[in-house]
Amino acid sequence: MNLNKNVKIEIKPFLRWWGCELAFLIPIKVRQFFQAPRTAIIIQPMGEKFDFSYEINGVQKKLVTVARDISKVNVVQKLLSNDNRFKDAIFILRLSHHEVLSKTLNLPLAAQANVSQVVHYELDRYSPFQAEKVYFATRIESIDTEAAQLIVQLIFMPRKLLETLYADCKMLGISLDFVEAENFPNDLQQLHCLYNLLPPHLQPKIANTPRRIIAGLVMSLVFLIVASLTLPVWLEYEAVENLQTKIAKIDKEVKAVKTLQAEMDVIREENQVLINDKTATPNVVAILNEISILMKDDSWLSYLQYSEGQVQLQGESPKASNLLTDLEASDYFAKVNFASPVTQDKASGMERFQISAEITKPENIGSTDITTETIAEPISAIPADKMTEEAVIQNDTPEE
Repeated sequence: MNLNKNVKIEIKPFLRWWGCELAFLIPIKVRQFFQAPRTAIIIQPMGEKFDFSYEINGVQKKLVTVARDISKVNVVQKLLSNDNRFKDAIFILRLSHHEVLSKTLNLPLAAQANVSQVVHYELDRYSPFQAEKVYFATRIESIDTEAAQLIVQLIFMPRKLLETLYADCKMLGISLDFVEAENFPNDLQQLHCLYNLLPPHLQPKIANTPRRIIAGLVMSLVFLIVASLTLPVWLEYEAVENLQTKIAKIDKEVKAVKTLQAEMDVIREENQVLINDKTATPNVVAILNEISILMKDDSWLSYLQYSEGQVQLQGESPKASNLLTDLEASDYFAKVNFASPVTQDKASGMERFQISAEITKPENIGSTDITTETIAEPISAIPADKMTEEAVIQNDTPEE
Protein backbone atom coordinates (compact mmCIF):
# COMPACT_ATOMS: atom_id res chain seq x y z
CA MET A 1 0.00 0.00 0.00
CA ASN A 2 1.39 3.37 -1.04
CA LEU A 3 1.09 5.84 1.83
CA ASN A 4 2.93 8.66 0.04
CA LYS A 5 -0.10 9.69 -1.99
CA ASN A 6 -1.81 12.93 -1.13
CA VAL A 7 -5.22 12.63 0.47
CA LYS A 8 -7.83 13.98 -1.92
CA ILE A 9 -11.21 14.85 -0.52
CA GLU A 10 -13.84 14.13 -3.16
CA ILE A 11 -17.07 15.95 -2.43
CA LYS A 12 -19.05 14.94 -5.52
CA PRO A 13 -18.78 11.16 -4.99
CA PHE A 14 -19.81 11.60 -1.37
CA LEU A 15 -22.81 13.75 -2.29
CA ARG A 16 -23.73 11.28 -5.03
CA TRP A 17 -23.60 8.40 -2.55
CA TRP A 18 -25.52 10.39 0.04
CA GLY A 19 -28.22 11.32 -2.48
CA CYS A 20 -28.49 7.70 -3.53
CA GLU A 21 -28.97 6.59 0.08
CA LEU A 22 -31.66 9.24 0.63
CA ALA A 23 -33.40 8.43 -2.66
CA PHE A 24 -33.57 4.78 -1.58
CA LEU A 25 -35.89 5.82 1.26
CA ILE A 26 -38.38 7.49 -1.09
CA PRO A 27 -41.10 5.23 -2.57
CA ILE A 28 -40.68 4.47 -6.27
CA LYS A 29 -43.98 6.08 -7.26
CA VAL A 30 -43.06 9.29 -5.49
CA ARG A 31 -39.67 9.36 -7.21
CA GLN A 32 -41.28 8.79 -10.60
CA PHE A 33 -43.71 11.65 -9.95
CA PHE A 34 -40.94 14.19 -9.34
CA GLN A 35 -38.42 12.72 -11.76
CA ALA A 36 -39.59 12.37 -15.35
CA PRO A 37 -37.90 9.64 -17.41
CA ARG A 38 -35.01 10.99 -19.45
CA THR A 39 -33.99 9.93 -22.93
CA ALA A 40 -30.43 8.72 -23.30
CA ILE A 41 -28.47 8.72 -26.53
CA ILE A 42 -26.26 5.64 -26.44
CA ILE A 43 -23.02 5.82 -28.46
CA GLN A 44 -21.14 2.57 -28.98
CA PRO A 45 -17.77 2.41 -30.79
CA MET A 46 -17.80 -0.12 -33.63
CA GLY A 47 -14.28 -0.03 -35.02
CA GLU A 48 -14.01 3.23 -36.95
CA LYS A 49 -17.73 3.94 -36.57
CA PHE A 50 -20.17 5.03 -33.90
CA ASP A 51 -23.42 3.18 -33.46
CA PHE A 52 -26.17 5.57 -32.23
CA SER A 53 -29.29 4.44 -30.41
CA TYR A 54 -31.66 5.94 -27.86
CA GLU A 55 -33.06 4.49 -24.66
CA ILE A 56 -36.09 5.53 -22.63
CA ASN A 57 -37.80 3.60 -19.82
CA GLY A 58 -35.40 0.72 -20.34
CA VAL A 59 -36.30 0.33 -24.03
CA GLN A 60 -33.46 0.84 -26.49
CA LYS A 61 -33.91 1.52 -30.22
CA LYS A 62 -31.25 1.89 -32.85
CA LEU A 63 -30.91 5.20 -34.71
CA VAL A 64 -27.98 5.26 -37.11
CA THR A 65 -24.38 4.22 -37.61
CA VAL A 66 -21.91 6.91 -38.73
CA ALA A 67 -18.19 6.99 -39.31
CA ARG A 68 -15.91 8.65 -36.80
CA ASP A 69 -15.18 11.38 -39.28
CA ILE A 70 -15.63 15.14 -39.30
CA SER A 71 -17.62 14.86 -42.50
CA LYS A 72 -20.47 13.24 -40.57
CA VAL A 73 -20.99 16.19 -38.21
CA ASN A 74 -23.98 17.51 -40.17
CA VAL A 75 -25.59 14.07 -40.23
CA VAL A 76 -25.38 13.74 -36.44
CA GLN A 77 -26.52 17.30 -35.72
CA LYS A 78 -29.47 16.99 -38.10
CA LEU A 79 -30.51 13.71 -36.49
CA LEU A 80 -30.46 15.11 -32.98
CA SER A 81 -32.00 18.51 -33.72
CA ASN A 82 -34.98 17.35 -35.80
CA ASP A 83 -36.40 15.04 -33.14
CA ASN A 84 -37.97 16.54 -30.00
CA ARG A 85 -37.37 13.30 -28.14
CA PHE A 86 -33.67 14.14 -27.99
CA LYS A 87 -34.06 17.73 -26.78
CA ASP A 88 -33.00 17.07 -23.18
CA ALA A 89 -31.30 13.74 -23.78
CA ILE A 90 -28.10 12.76 -22.03
CA PHE A 91 -25.21 11.31 -24.04
CA ILE A 92 -23.68 8.06 -22.87
CA LEU A 93 -20.61 6.43 -24.37
CA ARG A 94 -21.09 2.71 -23.79
CA LEU A 95 -17.91 0.64 -24.21
CA SER A 96 -17.57 -3.08 -24.74
CA HIS A 97 -15.42 -5.47 -22.75
CA HIS A 98 -12.66 -4.97 -25.33
CA GLU A 99 -12.16 -1.35 -24.23
CA VAL A 100 -13.03 -1.66 -20.55
CA LEU A 101 -11.66 -3.94 -17.83
CA SER A 102 -13.43 -4.81 -14.59
CA LYS A 103 -12.64 -6.50 -11.29
CA THR A 104 -14.73 -7.45 -8.27
CA LEU A 105 -13.37 -6.22 -4.93
CA ASN A 106 -14.23 -6.99 -1.31
CA LEU A 107 -13.82 -3.88 0.85
CA PRO A 108 -14.61 -3.14 4.51
CA LEU A 109 -18.05 -1.75 5.19
CA ALA A 110 -16.47 1.40 6.64
CA ALA A 111 -15.29 2.36 3.13
CA GLN A 112 -18.86 2.80 1.85
CA ALA A 113 -18.83 6.60 2.02
CA ASN A 114 -15.55 7.01 0.06
CA VAL A 115 -15.09 3.90 -2.02
CA SER A 116 -13.36 5.73 -4.88
CA GLN A 117 -10.73 7.21 -2.59
CA VAL A 118 -10.02 3.85 -0.94
CA VAL A 119 -9.65 2.14 -4.32
CA HIS A 120 -7.42 4.94 -5.59
CA TYR A 121 -4.85 4.12 -2.89
CA GLU A 122 -4.60 0.49 -4.11
CA LEU A 123 -5.14 1.08 -7.84
CA ASP A 124 -1.63 -0.05 -8.77
CA ARG A 125 -2.38 -3.43 -7.21
CA TYR A 126 -5.78 -3.87 -8.84
CA SER A 127 -4.86 -2.71 -12.35
CA PRO A 128 -2.25 -4.01 -14.82
CA PHE A 129 -1.62 -0.37 -15.77
CA GLN A 130 -0.01 2.37 -13.76
CA ALA A 131 -2.49 4.41 -11.76
CA GLU A 132 -1.73 7.64 -13.62
CA LYS A 133 -2.50 5.96 -16.98
CA VAL A 134 -6.05 4.79 -16.31
CA TYR A 135 -9.47 6.23 -15.62
CA PHE A 136 -11.56 4.24 -13.20
CA ALA A 137 -14.96 4.17 -11.53
CA THR A 138 -16.52 2.05 -8.80
CA ARG A 139 -20.00 0.67 -8.30
CA ILE A 140 -21.32 -1.01 -5.15
CA GLU A 141 -22.87 -4.32 -6.16
CA SER A 142 -24.03 -5.51 -2.74
CA ILE A 143 -23.51 -5.07 1.00
CA ASP A 144 -22.77 -8.01 3.28
CA THR A 145 -23.74 -6.72 6.72
CA GLU A 146 -22.92 -9.98 8.50
CA ALA A 147 -19.35 -10.00 7.20
CA ALA A 148 -19.18 -6.16 7.27
CA GLN A 149 -17.99 -6.06 3.67
CA LEU A 150 -18.83 -4.28 0.43
CA ILE A 151 -18.91 -6.07 -2.90
CA VAL A 152 -17.55 -3.40 -5.25
CA GLN A 153 -17.13 -3.54 -9.01
CA LEU A 154 -14.00 -1.73 -10.21
CA ILE A 155 -14.24 -0.57 -13.85
CA PHE A 156 -11.22 1.00 -15.54
CA MET A 157 -9.71 1.69 -18.95
CA PRO A 158 -6.60 3.33 -20.41
CA ARG A 159 -6.66 7.10 -20.40
CA LYS A 160 -5.38 7.40 -23.93
CA LEU A 161 -8.23 5.32 -25.36
CA LEU A 162 -10.90 7.24 -23.49
CA GLU A 163 -9.44 10.60 -24.48
CA THR A 164 -9.36 9.49 -28.14
CA LEU A 165 -13.02 8.46 -28.09
CA TYR A 166 -13.93 11.66 -26.25
CA ALA A 167 -12.15 13.73 -28.91
CA ASP A 168 -14.04 11.89 -31.69
CA CYS A 169 -17.37 12.64 -29.98
CA LYS A 170 -16.40 16.28 -29.62
CA MET A 171 -15.54 16.34 -33.31
CA LEU A 172 -19.11 15.24 -34.07
CA GLY A 173 -20.49 17.98 -31.82
CA ILE A 174 -21.43 15.66 -28.96
CA SER A 175 -20.71 16.52 -25.34
CA LEU A 176 -20.62 13.30 -23.36
CA ASP A 177 -22.32 13.08 -19.96
CA PHE A 178 -21.36 9.51 -19.00
CA VAL A 179 -18.94 6.79 -20.01
CA GLU A 180 -19.95 3.30 -18.92
CA ALA A 181 -19.22 -0.35 -19.58
CA GLU A 182 -21.56 -2.47 -21.65
CA ASN A 183 -21.39 -5.26 -19.07
CA PHE A 184 -22.41 -2.87 -16.26
CA PRO A 185 -24.96 -0.41 -17.69
CA ASN A 186 -26.24 2.35 -15.45
CA ASP A 187 -29.84 2.53 -14.30
CA LEU A 188 -31.09 5.82 -15.73
CA GLN A 189 -33.92 5.89 -13.17
CA GLN A 190 -31.35 6.48 -10.42
CA LEU A 191 -29.30 9.39 -11.67
CA HIS A 192 -27.67 9.97 -8.27
CA CYS A 193 -26.28 6.44 -8.19
CA LEU A 194 -24.63 6.30 -11.61
CA TYR A 195 -20.94 5.57 -11.98
CA ASN A 196 -18.97 7.47 -14.59
CA LEU A 197 -15.63 6.65 -16.21
CA LEU A 198 -15.49 10.17 -17.59
CA PRO A 199 -13.18 12.23 -15.35
CA PRO A 200 -14.58 15.44 -13.81
CA HIS A 201 -12.49 17.75 -15.99
CA LEU A 202 -14.08 16.26 -19.13
CA GLN A 203 -17.64 16.27 -17.87
CA PRO A 204 -19.95 19.07 -19.11
CA LYS A 205 -20.18 22.10 -16.87
CA ILE A 206 -23.50 22.68 -15.13
CA ALA A 207 -25.00 26.14 -15.51
CA ASN A 208 -24.68 28.36 -12.45
CA THR A 209 -28.32 29.53 -12.48
CA PRO A 210 -29.83 26.17 -11.46
CA ARG A 211 -27.11 25.82 -8.86
CA ARG A 212 -27.95 29.22 -7.42
CA ILE A 213 -31.65 28.41 -7.33
CA ILE A 214 -30.95 25.11 -5.60
CA ALA A 215 -28.54 26.82 -3.20
CA GLY A 216 -31.20 29.43 -2.38
CA LEU A 217 -33.80 26.75 -1.75
CA VAL A 218 -31.38 24.83 0.43
CA MET A 219 -30.54 27.96 2.42
CA SER A 220 -34.26 28.69 2.87
CA LEU A 221 -34.83 25.13 4.01
CA VAL A 222 -31.93 25.37 6.46
CA PHE A 223 -33.27 28.67 7.79
CA LEU A 224 -36.73 27.18 8.34
CA ILE A 225 -35.25 24.13 10.07
CA VAL A 226 -33.10 26.29 12.33
CA ALA A 227 -36.07 28.55 13.10
CA SER A 228 -38.31 25.58 13.92
CA LEU A 229 -35.63 24.23 16.24
CA THR A 230 -34.65 27.48 17.94
CA LEU A 231 -38.08 29.08 18.40
CA PRO A 232 -39.33 26.56 21.00
CA VAL A 233 -35.98 26.80 22.76
CA TRP A 234 -36.20 30.59 22.82
CA LEU A 235 -39.73 30.47 24.26
CA GLU A 236 -38.59 28.02 26.91
CA TYR A 237 -35.66 30.30 27.65
CA GLU A 238 -37.99 33.25 28.22
CA ALA A 239 -40.13 31.15 30.57
CA VAL A 240 -37.02 30.07 32.47
CA GLU A 241 -35.86 33.68 32.75
CA ASN A 242 -39.20 34.68 34.30
CA LEU A 243 -38.95 31.83 36.78
CA GLN A 244 -35.38 32.73 37.65
CA THR A 245 -36.46 36.34 38.35
CA LYS A 246 -39.04 35.08 40.81
CA ILE A 247 -36.60 32.66 42.35
CA ALA A 248 -34.00 35.42 42.80
CA LYS A 249 -36.39 37.28 45.10
CA ILE A 250 -36.69 34.25 47.35
CA ASP A 251 -33.03 33.38 47.06
CA LYS A 252 -31.94 36.26 49.33
CA GLU A 253 -34.06 34.97 52.20
CA VAL A 254 -32.83 31.44 51.57
CA LYS A 255 -29.22 32.63 51.69
CA ALA A 256 -29.85 34.44 54.99
CA VAL A 257 -31.36 31.30 56.48
CA LYS A 258 -28.44 29.22 55.19
CA THR A 259 -25.98 31.71 56.69
CA LEU A 260 -27.64 31.48 60.11
CA GLN A 261 -27.75 27.72 59.82
CA ALA A 262 -24.04 27.64 58.97
CA GLU A 263 -23.21 29.86 61.95
CA MET A 264 -25.25 27.62 64.23
CA ASP A 265 -23.45 24.57 62.87
CA VAL A 266 -20.07 26.20 63.52
CA ILE A 267 -21.05 27.10 67.09
CA ARG A 268 -22.41 23.60 67.64
CA GLU A 269 -19.17 22.08 66.36
CA GLU A 270 -17.07 24.34 68.58
CA ASN A 271 -19.19 23.44 71.60
CA GLN A 272 -18.88 19.78 70.77
CA VAL A 273 -15.09 20.11 70.52
CA LEU A 274 -15.00 21.72 73.96
CA ILE A 275 -17.25 19.01 75.38
CA ASN A 276 -15.12 16.28 73.81
CA ASP A 277 -11.96 17.85 75.19
CA LYS A 278 -13.54 18.16 78.61
CA THR A 279 -14.84 14.60 78.70
CA ALA A 280 -11.81 12.99 77.05
CA THR A 281 -9.89 12.86 80.34
CA PRO A 282 -10.99 13.16 83.96
CA ASN A 283 -10.59 16.55 85.58
CA VAL A 284 -7.64 17.46 87.78
CA VAL A 285 -9.64 17.14 90.98
CA ALA A 286 -10.50 13.51 90.19
CA ILE A 287 -6.84 12.74 89.40
CA LEU A 288 -5.61 14.32 92.63
CA ASN A 289 -8.32 12.48 94.55
CA GLU A 290 -7.25 9.15 93.01
CA ILE A 291 -3.58 9.81 93.87
CA SER A 292 -4.55 10.75 97.44
CA ILE A 293 -6.43 7.46 97.79
CA LEU A 294 -3.52 5.40 96.45
CA MET A 295 -0.81 7.10 98.53
CA LYS A 296 -0.21 5.43 101.91
CA ASP A 297 0.32 7.38 105.07
CA ASP A 298 4.00 6.47 105.11
CA SER A 299 4.57 7.87 101.62
CA TRP A 300 4.55 11.43 100.35
CA LEU A 301 5.14 13.48 97.21
CA SER A 302 7.65 16.22 96.73
CA TYR A 303 6.71 17.00 93.08
CA LEU A 304 3.65 16.46 90.88
CA GLN A 305 3.19 17.65 87.31
CA TYR A 306 0.13 17.06 85.10
CA SER A 307 0.43 18.10 81.45
CA GLU A 308 -1.06 16.93 78.14
CA GLY A 309 -2.58 13.75 79.51
CA GLN A 310 0.51 12.66 81.44
CA VAL A 311 1.44 12.93 85.11
CA GLN A 312 4.88 12.98 86.71
CA LEU A 313 5.24 11.98 90.37
CA GLN A 314 8.33 12.41 92.59
CA GLY A 315 8.55 11.53 96.26
CA GLU A 316 9.61 8.99 98.88
CA SER A 317 8.08 5.72 99.98
CA PRO A 318 9.22 2.76 102.08
CA LYS A 319 8.70 0.57 99.01
CA ALA A 320 8.22 2.42 95.69
CA SER A 321 7.34 -0.77 93.75
CA ASN A 322 4.15 -1.14 95.80
CA LEU A 323 3.09 2.37 94.81
CA LEU A 324 3.82 1.56 91.15
CA THR A 325 1.64 -1.55 91.44
CA ASP A 326 -1.22 0.43 92.99
CA LEU A 327 -1.07 3.04 90.19
CA GLU A 328 -1.10 0.35 87.52
CA ALA A 329 -4.21 -1.21 89.10
CA SER A 330 -6.04 2.11 88.97
CA ASP A 331 -8.46 2.86 86.11
CA TYR A 332 -7.12 6.40 85.93
CA PHE A 333 -3.57 5.52 84.88
CA ALA A 334 -1.92 3.55 82.10
CA LYS A 335 1.64 2.83 81.04
CA VAL A 336 2.91 3.42 84.57
CA ASN A 337 6.68 3.09 84.88
CA PHE A 338 9.68 4.52 86.67
CA ALA A 339 11.04 7.55 84.82
CA SER A 340 14.40 7.13 86.57
CA PRO A 341 16.03 4.48 88.77
CA VAL A 342 14.86 4.24 92.38
CA THR A 343 17.45 5.54 94.90
CA GLN A 344 17.83 5.02 98.67
CA ASP A 345 17.79 8.02 101.03
CA LYS A 346 20.51 7.19 103.59
CA ALA A 347 19.17 9.65 106.15
CA SER A 348 15.57 8.41 106.23
CA GLY A 349 16.00 4.94 104.78
CA MET A 350 13.15 5.72 102.28
CA GLU A 351 13.19 5.02 98.53
CA ARG A 352 13.17 8.01 96.28
CA PHE A 353 11.11 7.46 93.10
CA GLN A 354 10.09 9.27 89.91
CA ILE A 355 7.03 7.76 88.23
CA SER A 356 5.41 8.75 84.92
CA ALA A 357 1.95 7.62 83.76
CA GLU A 358 -0.66 8.41 81.12
CA ILE A 359 -4.08 9.60 82.26
CA THR A 360 -7.10 7.54 81.13
CA LYS A 361 -10.75 8.03 81.84
CA PRO A 362 -12.62 5.16 83.45
CA GLU A 363 -15.64 4.12 81.40
CA ASN A 364 -17.97 3.98 84.39
CA ILE A 365 -16.98 7.35 85.84
CA GLY A 366 -18.15 10.63 84.29
CA SER A 367 -16.33 13.92 84.37
CA THR A 368 -18.77 15.33 86.90
CA ASP A 369 -18.94 12.33 89.25
CA ILE A 370 -16.34 13.70 91.64
CA THR A 371 -17.85 15.77 94.42
CA THR A 372 -16.48 17.32 97.60
CA GLU A 373 -17.92 14.46 99.60
CA THR A 374 -15.91 11.79 97.73
CA ILE A 375 -12.58 13.55 97.86
CA ALA A 376 -10.21 11.61 100.10
CA GLU A 377 -8.02 13.02 102.74
CA PRO A 378 -5.26 15.34 101.50
CA ILE A 379 -1.90 13.96 100.54
CA SER A 380 0.12 13.21 103.62
CA ALA A 381 1.92 16.27 104.80
CA ILE A 382 5.65 16.38 104.39
CA PRO A 383 7.39 16.04 107.76
CA ALA A 384 9.29 19.01 109.07
CA ASP A 385 12.62 17.21 108.68
CA LYS A 386 11.86 16.68 104.94
CA MET A 387 11.16 20.32 104.12
CA THR A 388 14.49 20.63 102.36
CA GLU A 389 12.72 19.73 99.08
CA GLU A 390 9.92 21.90 97.78
CA ALA A 391 6.56 20.21 97.12
CA VAL A 392 5.20 21.46 93.83
CA ILE A 393 1.83 20.70 92.29
CA GLN A 394 1.82 21.95 88.71
CA ASN A 395 -1.12 21.74 86.35
CA ASP A 396 -0.61 22.89 82.80
CA THR A 397 -4.23 22.26 81.94
CA PRO A 398 -6.57 25.12 82.96
CA GLU A 399 -9.79 24.28 84.70
CA GLU A 400 -12.82 24.38 82.38
